[in-house]
Amino acid sequence: MTFGLVKHNNNSISAITSSGSLAQGKMTLLQTQTASSSSSIDFTSNIDSTYPIYLFKFINIHPATNNSNFTFNGSDDDSSHSYDVVKTTTAFDAFHKEDGSSNNLSYRTSEDIAQGTGFQTLTLDGGVGNNNDDNFNGELFLFNPSSTTFVKHFFATTTHGYNASPAFVMNSFIDGYFNTTADITAIQFKFASGNIDSGTIKLYGIKGS
Repeated sequence: MTFGLVKHNNNSISAITSSGSLAQGKMTLLQTQTASSSSSIDFTSNIDSTYPIYLFKFINIHPATNNSNFTFNGSDDDSSHSYDVVKTTTAFDAFHKEDGSSNNLSYRTSEDIAQGTGFQTLTLDGGVGNNNDDNFNGELFLFNPSSTTFVKHFFATTTHGYNASPAFVMNSFIDGYFNTTADITAIQFKFASGNIDSGTIKLYGIKGS
């Protein structure tokens, strides 16, 4: 049996130190916001035509209210930033209980949106616990927010702890699109109930290949 030499961008595997190094220089940190009993975290600048892809990274987001869902919405209104863009989404999750008693992978028809203007949850099936060992982490990609031709797609993957007995870890997967050809200029994140007790969100711009 003969195996061909695998190459990436015409480089042999031996010439590539890590896949991460291939993307260095293409991702730029644009903004960092840290919550402290905040009602929401709003990104009202740096989302424009400079980059084709924007990435929000969620780091140790902790709710003031137990088991509240972390949500987001977009704005295509430059002046008032009304977060009510029509969107369609799909959502599914996987969980595993600490004691190993159960696990599951399921589609969440009750937590997706079909041509609605409401906030989309990023934490499915019960929300984020407010114990010290519970928080929310993950990332959200937003594609071509300044396009005036196409709708604006997004994709999110997140992980969080849920305060129950027994407690369990949850992975959530959400994707969809803002159904507008107007440019998306702002994104708001908030819990469905209560404040954001603590945590950080970083916004990056990613250059195309």
